[in-house]
Amino acid sequence: MKQFKPNLIKAALISGGVAFVSTPTFAQESTSDSIDESNVEVIQVSGIRGSLQRAQAIKMDNTSIVEALSAEDIGKLPDTSIAESIARLPGVTGERRNGRTSGISVRGFNENYVGTSLNGRELLGMGDNRGVEFDLYPTEIISNILVYKTPEAGMTTQNIGGSIDLQTVKPLSAESTFTVNGSFEKNAEDSPNPDFDNSGHRVSVNYVDQFADDTLGLALTVATMESPRQEQHFRGWGYADVNLAAENTFNDDGDPVWNPRRYDGQDTVNVPEGTVVLGGHDSFQRSAMLERDSIAAVVEWAPTEKLNIQLDALYIDFVEDDVRRGLEEGGAEWGTSAYTVTGVEDGLVTSGYTDGFYSVVRNDARRQEADLTTIGINAEYQINDSWSVELDYSTGSVEKEIIDVESYSGVGRAGTDGRSLSARSWEMTSTGVMYSDHPTADAVDLTDPTLIRLAGPQAWGARPLLESDAQDGFVNQPLFEEDLDTIRLDLKGYVEWGIVTGVSTGIVYSDRSKSKDNNGAYLTAPSYPDDAAIPDVLGVVNLDFIGIDGILAYDSLGLYESGYYIESDASRVQNDRLGDTYTVDEELITLYSKFDLEMELGDVWVRGNVGVQVVKADQQSTGFSTTSDADGYTIATPVTGGADYTDVLPTLNLSAEVADNQFVRLGLSKVISRPRMDDMRPNTQVTFSFNDNQITSSDIENGPWGGSAGNPDLRPLEANQFDLAYENYFADSGYVAVSFFFKDIKNWHRDTSIIADFSDYYVPDLHQGSEGQVPVLFTGQVSSVLDGFEGFVRGYELQGSLPFDIIHDSLEGFGLFASATFMDGEVDPAPGQTETRIPGLSEESYSMTFFYENKGFEFRLAATKRDQYLTEERGTSLALVDATKQGGTLVDAQIGYDFSESGIDYLDGLRVTLQAQNLTDEDDIQASSTDPRQITQFQSYGTNYLLGFNYKF
Repeated sequence: MKQFKPNLIKAALISGGVAFVSTPTFAQESTSDSIDESNVEVIQVSGIRGSLQRAQAIKMDNTSIVEALSAEDIGKLPDTSIAESIARLPGVTGERRNGRTSGISVRGFNENYVGTSLNGRELLGMGDNRGVEFDLYPTEIISNILVYKTPEAGMTTQNIGGSIDLQTVKPLSAESTFTVNGSFEKNAEDSPNPDFDNSGHRVSVNYVDQFADDTLGLALTVATMESPRQEQHFRGWGYADVNLAAENTFNDDGDPVWNPRRYDGQDTVNVPEGTVVLGGHDSFQRSAMLERDSIAAVVEWAPTEKLNIQLDALYIDFVEDDVRRGLEEGGAEWGTSAYTVTGVEDGLVTSGYTDGFYSVVRNDARRQEADLTTIGINAEYQINDSWSVELDYSTGSVEKEIIDVESYSGVGRAGTDGRSLSARSWEMTSTGVMYSDHPTADAVDLTDPTLIRLAGPQAWGARPLLESDAQDGFVNQPLFEEDLDTIRLDLKGYVEWGIVTGVSTGIVYSDRSKSKDNNGAYLTAPSYPDDAAIPDVLGVVNLDFIGIDGILAYDSLGLYESGYYIESDASRVQNDRLGDTYTVDEELITLYSKFDLEMELGDVWVRGNVGVQVVKADQQSTGFSTTSDADGYTIATPVTGGADYTDVLPTLNLSAEVADNQFVRLGLSKVISRPRMDDMRPNTQVTFSFNDNQITSSDIENGPWGGSAGNPDLRPLEANQFDLAYENYFADSGYVAVSFFFKDIKNWHRDTSIIADFSDYYVPDLHQGSEGQVPVLFTGQVSSVLDGFEGFVRGYELQGSLPFDIIHDSLEGFGLFASATFMDGEVDPAPGQTETRIPGLSEESYSMTFFYENKGFEFRLAATKRDQYLTEERGTSLALVDATKQGGTLVDAQIGYDFSESGIDYLDGLRVTLQAQNLTDEDDIQASSTDPRQITQFQSYGTNYLLGFNYKF
């Protein structure tokens, strides 16, 4: 039996111009065996097939179970970010957010449970938590991507889901090049908002060269982009129970609690007990423009044969502006009791009409700005032929600010006599709802600038800070800051201790801090207490996707930044402002040892590694406990919390070559994912919503009282893992593989929600409606996070790569890469709840890429599909809340021509491509986890086209 020699593959890859990055996180494979260059087949195939060969060689070479992408894969897919590329890998799924693939799940766990590194160093995200927003990282800076599904002891980014390592080029071993890329981007849907464009562009420059007798190397990438998005968006408030209280039923105060509409014959159908109805909606047309500038640099210096020093630096400047213009309207039960039911099917009101609601015309605008800077320096010194020492230091920081302006207008300020109600008929659809004219009432023209006034039509004030009719808008302005400093020392050696052929040991210290300042303010128009016409109307935004003619458009962000509005600091009365302001500090000391193994069991050559990682954690957090005083103003008390503990994490990886180029891989490990940063806050808060609809509601889901708390004592999420895989490599770019994995979850976190009595916090002169209404309910939901829950995830992965020329020579250039993943899993529900799902887990997911590449011509069709999964989105005050997405199928395509094959000398090095993203215009749909007909969110984005070129000098 021939022994498998991974260093031969590595040498071939390096000869072909692709370098394996030497990183501090991933211990190097043994290269103690001398390389017989006569046995090395240099991989020189370029293009799609060449990239698949390189990715396959990386996969074969690793003792862990991994998936790989090479630079050609990323550069030649119709992808604007690495998220879209990673989402095509087996066992990996992507999540679209606002039209872009941003979130990544590995084996059913979303990015909050997946470690991400850049050249082996932990990478900061730009979001609320640890999870990386992958759409912010351009493809141009990346050489290889490795997704580790089983960990090794030296990996400090191991997580329950897995680990993703983004690798830049190593300039001393890469081919010298100067490359310019550019593309023009356009969305198939015209911009529905008059002040936004529907086109964008991408430009990047890549430079790699060597100097000083090839002892100094430089790789530099500069990239800039503007990318538009258009979106039609329906969001249902939820589904309320139809009030079927018996006729002539009164409460203790003598007020009627029955709805006469159920008994006066107006309903045209019978309404059974337990029937639910859409309680309201806010729907809009969204236009956005993402601007991203990136600079990445790698400097590699090898002054002697024993010393190698590498400096990595990355800077990303990200700005996204978007507007969301539409309507917010209360519906049956939660908006008005004056409604008639005309259709019911299996417990859902499918059609009806409401006699009116004072529609809120929303002109909302958001600007997100973020800067990421990360710098790392690594020095490796070869002590002798067998031992080396490595020192690595890195520092990173992120600042992110969101300005989210809500601006309200309508038929006049709340309380004004003679205003017109918007009465509508409605019918539920597979994408939400479709409205039409009321059977008897006249429609209100919301596009009439003489009718629509810049003033809040609903009583949404916040006493005692401002009167109940004085809220004409709101601005959320959270600020996030995060810093991470890491220093690492490793000792590595090649030994001959029986089956042990290599030793790696090291210590890592990291210091991380993340803070959030949850700023916000009420906005009042200067015309208060009167109302006024909208200044500088931009035009009309059509809402025909929900059956409504449209609304007036104006620049709310411009009004806010000009100082037009009167601001009132919301933290004075909103307890969730300081109640969600915190700082979390985390210090980790990690010790590890890993032993590389090689042995022969009969005729089977086995290699792998065994090791252990010990992690000592010290987590501390500061924040505020908030409640209200007798006058209604926030009382904020500083609070602190924290914990320290130690985790021991053993790992074992074995790879057996059971036949030529056929491998059986086994992985056993204990893994952890550190708690979410926002869950570790020590804050507690009590809240009350000064909204008449909520104050008078008898539905606890729509009541005014609420509360929440963090948990600074949380321990890491923990699982024991078993992985088994079979891989058969039958051609240079052809293989089949099947794998099984089981994750026995020993500690999981759950958001808990309990019903609490808020009577002790009730202040009669404060907690009332705009007309003195007393709250119907004095109970509400209090949420917190607890650990100690257990569960499992298990699944199978099938994947294969087939070059068609092995079927027949006439099919040369055709190929197919496909995968399927089947999973199930659950975690104990929180007390009193039924939710057992894991965020990011789809029970079925598929990926397929079909391509043709020959004589310069190339064609690629790529599709991914996933079914329903649990996720989260921004809710009130931009806080993250759970949501269920229905999944879907995304299809992308690319055609192109490489003029290097044309024989035209002056076009040598030029490649042109036409790419299409979301070719089938797939929608995003969220619905109730118990009834998919209860649509809570619908988003449609349109197809995106990119015409691009690549010129290599």
